[in-house]
Amino acid sequence: MTHNTTSTAKNNDLLHRFLFEEHAARGEMVTVTQTLQDMLTHHHYPEIVQSLLGELLVATSLLTATLKFEGDITVQLQGDGLINLLVINGNDKQQMRGTAKYDEEIKNLEQFDMHSLFGSGYIVITVMPKEGERYQGIVALEGESISACLEAYFAQSEQLDTKLYLFSQLHNGKMHAAGMFLQVMPGEKDEDEHFFEHISQLTRTIKPQELFDLSIEEVLHRLYHEDSVRLYTPQAVTFFCHCSEERCLSALATLGEAEIQSLLDEQPVISFNCDFCGKGYEFDAQTIKSAFNPM
Repeated sequence: MTHNTTSTAKNNDLLHRFLFEEHAARGEMVTVTQTLQDMLTHHHYPEIVQSLLGELLVATSLLTATLKFEGDITVQLQGDGLINLLVINGNDKQQMRGTAKYDEEIKNLEQFDMHSLFGSGYIVITVMPKEGERYQGIVALEGESISACLEAYFAQSEQLDTKLYLFSQLHNGKMHAAGMFLQVMPGEKDEDEHFFEHISQLTRTIKPQELFDLSIEEVLHRLYHEDSVRLYTPQAVTFFCHCSEERCLSALATLGEAEIQSLLDEQPVISFNCDFCGKGYEFDAQTIKSAFNPM
């Protein structure tokens, strides 16, 4: 294995990129356990919702790393089933946040699949670069897993063979999440297509605990020790919420003066709670008047 940095010990919440030097294929591996824990702190999601949010967090991190852009990305699963919404919002700095909306009946499920959880639905991927046009891709939730649905998205939108391996489950008493991404690079040759199938089969043997507990070097050696793999400098993944008083006041301003006054007539303060981090904001009449100057 070739590195462009010195080898590092296992460290959670890192995104690693790697390249197969003798073939037109590349990959990524990410662990996001601490980021997921920070995301879950202010919520009381059922275990299945925590797990799926973890998978979507892994997927969003991996997708963001493939886009090579500066800006934001939002990946949403929308459905009319027991889960109405799973959403992860992130950016090119691998700063992530997420939330979920679901029916309390989900707690009574003993068995479930994508259809019973989401019903009819879609994955919506929205890319908002700092420069250039906003892009949105939509794919139906027709696969048996989040990874299968996203693989269909890549086949449809980029027409590149892509494999996603997403894991999120309880491990040592807390929810862990990690995953891997493989993709054929543009301009593939026939032999690289066969090689991609070969490494896909190898990667399918990875166990969640190996991604949770082993270093990237150990994982790559176990899977691809017969190949020449270049490992690049890792990027940290963190939980970060963009909510602020300013954003809340901007949202409040869209209601208009009459609606704001009507709310204040009913209650002394107008309250906001961030769906992502759970932080609360309260604004009384004087604060609102000062902010809008005048209202």
